[in-house]
Amino acid sequence: MAYHDVVMAGFGGQGLMAIGKLLAKAAMDEGRHVTWLPSYGPEMRGGTANCVVVVDDEPIGSPSVEHAQAAIVMNRPSLDKFEDTLATGGLLVINTSLIAEPVHRADLTTVLVPANDIAEAEGSPKAANMVMLGAYVAHCGVVSAASIEHAIEVSYVGAKKAYGEANLRAFRRGLAS
Repeated sequence: MAYHDVVMAGFGGQGLMAIGKLLAKAAMDEGRHVTWLPSYGPEMRGGTANCVVVVDDEPIGSPSVEHAQAAIVMNRPSLDKFEDTLATGGLLVINTSLIAEPVHRADLTTVLVPANDIAEAEGSPKAANMVMLGAYVAHCGVVSAASIEHAIEVSYVGAKKAYGEANLRAFRRGLAS
């Protein structure tokens, strides 16, 4: 896969920046060019937060994306904001634990994932973001699952090792979604 971009969006505190960084690290580990562009609402927690990750085999001219090829949306406001901006034929990964309303566009590939429910069942409610990352990787293949797993393992070490193990379990559950 050459060029690929994705918007990851939700409320602050849902871990969108973390999964964006993991995707960027995995892509860099695979020798790809990467940009990661965060955007935060004015609130510290609970406000809007999103990031854009661009991955390419060639140098990237700009981290800005007008019509993303994919979106991971964790809540309804994010779906409302980004559904219409996706490119025709794009991939939309939706957290159905928090979004019950249907998608309006028929020209998108939609993946419905009850991420919060899966993370809760795994005993790690905060790992819903990792479930979503797993589902996204399984459906788009921009990087290998092994590269994400490695990024998780090296990012959660020492006192954070237990979080890394929980995140790996949640990511793997997302891969199967």
